[in-house]
Amino acid sequence: MKIDPVTLEVFRNRLDAIAQEMQNTLLKSAYSIMLKEGGDCSCALFSAAGETIAQAVSNPIHLAAFLPAAQHVLARFPAATMREGDVFVLNDPYNGGTHVPDVIVMVPVFAEGVLIAIGCSLGHHQDMGGMAPGSMPANATELLQEGFVIPPTRLYAQGVLNETLVEILRRNVRVPDMVYGDLMAQVAAGKTAALRLGHLIDRHGLELFAAVVPALLDHAERLTRAELARIPPGTYTFEDIIDSDGIDLDRQLRIAVTVTVSAAGMHVDFAGTSPQAKGPANCPPGAVLAPVYYAVHALLGAAIPGNSGAFRPITVSVPERSILSPVAPAPVGIRYHTLKRVVDALMGALSPVLPRRVPAAPHGSDLCMSWGGLDADTGRAFVYMECTTGGTGATWHSDGVDHMACDIGNSRNIPAEAAEIDFPVRIWANRLRIDSGGAGEFRGGLGVERVVELRRGEVTVSHRSDRHFTPPWGLGGGWPGARWTTLVERADGSRDTVPGRLIFRLSAGERVVGLTGGGGGHGDPLDRPPSAVFDDVSDGKVSVQAARKLYGVVIGADARLDAAATASLRATMARRGPAIDRGMRGWALEITNGESDDRGAIASGVTLSAPTSSRKAAP
Repeated sequence: MKIDPVTLEVFRNRLDAIAQEMQNTLLKSAYSIMLKEGGDCSCALFSAAGETIAQAVSNPIHLAAFLPAAQHVLARFPAATMREGDVFVLNDPYNGGTHVPDVIVMVPVFAEGVLIAIGCSLGHHQDMGGMAPGSMPANATELLQEGFVIPPTRLYAQGVLNETLVEILRRNVRVPDMVYGDLMAQVAAGKTAALRLGHLIDRHGLELFAAVVPALLDHAERLTRAELARIPPGTYTFEDIIDSDGIDLDRQLRIAVTVTVSAAGMHVDFAGTSPQAKGPANCPPGAVLAPVYYAVHALLGAAIPGNSGAFRPITVSVPERSILSPVAPAPVGIRYHTLKRVVDALMGALSPVLPRRVPAAPHGSDLCMSWGGLDADTGRAFVYMECTTGGTGATWHSDGVDHMACDIGNSRNIPAEAAEIDFPVRIWANRLRIDSGGAGEFRGGLGVERVVELRRGEVTVSHRSDRHFTPPWGLGGGWPGARWTTLVERADGSRDTVPGRLIFRLSAGERVVGLTGGGGGHGDPLDRPPSAVFDDVSDGKVSVQAARKLYGVVIGADARLDAAATASLRATMARRGPAIDRGMRGWALEITNGESDDRGAIASGVTLSAPTSSRKAAP
């Protein structure tokens, strides 16, 4: 059956709307703060063959992860054995999952007794057991330390709940009611897919639907190949760095990528990437597809449908027993930060040939902390997931965005009010971090200063972040963004600096201060109009000192722009070259932290200092 363009576009948008309704159902039905407020979940529609046909607007790191999950479910439960009312569940990273907290639920959809689609959802659960609250222990050395592992399993068999599985699950997690509630929200999202697809087929017929799905995939493939043909053929390379694996905190890990563009499409090779690590910085097999597909799709344009057809021209090679393809039972709990660096490496590789598409590096991490303990008032166990982000990289035409999730992450900031209602915490500050955006003709987006206090009792904190040693790089003469810093303010007034991966204890009245990274700048700072720099100073985004040192802009004692002094100073300053500035050599912009004010805030200033780290190079 030949499908005309109008029908194709109508179906494309209808399927996208169904995927988005699945997402909305999950968000509105969820129990945990991480899902209903943070939005750390995703939904998609798959064909009966396990190909993506539509996605919700959610987290790219999840959406491509459904591909290996669907294939593992179909391998264990072939389509011919599936029945209406079946629901499948998994979280095993070595059987189609991502990491243990990410639980994937799949609901087969039938029409006229035939499997026509699969409704998929992924939710990040606040706890799945294991050796640390939140099930992402920063010091895990094997998978089973990270929590309760579920291979592809029937959660429902023809509408009958697997009570045994649910009972075992509830006994292995710290917050069973919350986990079960979120799981049922995912089931509801899958049932929404079945309901809406049923309405669609009732209206248009199964024959038309069966013809539209492959036509949509072919259409996306044609568009992708046409855009790839615009990229100059050649081979492009880049490397970027991860702080550590969580065990050997002094050894950095390398992400190396070679991108080859040819008439056949694009091949992405990660040869040279660091070997499999002891700690949880590894990524499960197949996880690297998410950042690769995201990066290519983002660079080629949003007009291309995000279905499996768009992925056909892209091939990926990953060395075995590397951090991007480990062997079980290697831990994988902190794979998120590794995959963010994969995006940075891909963007860095393509920046010379796509200068009007690739932005400077974004913040490159998230401040992720799981706080777990017993509430001293209620005596009940709780797990609080704290997650916040930094600034995005500047582009060739605009400043970066302050405090915004980007690339493979798309979660929302947890509102202070929601956190303080549900958990014994207080959010003392969540404000922009001055001077954290990389200087440039276009400034990088700013990170934030977030101060969280434990109000009562004691907790174990599992802390995870990155870019504490290698800042987000700038482009075209732009400076790197600020590195990440995490501090713990103790009850005795002392202050500890926390590395990117660490588990520690926190007592009532003690605070964690997260200074999140900024995005890299784009273009020479001397090309930024003095009036724009003055506005940044007035808005509290750039200090008077940084305006002078980095932009050559002089603000007088009367807090006004001194145009004459600015012109004179700029005439003496050297211009910066167009090469990528990684901030890992020579003189680098550093943010120095002053004393706390009476609310636990950090007063930041700017200095120029040489890097002093004695850390080992990436293997």
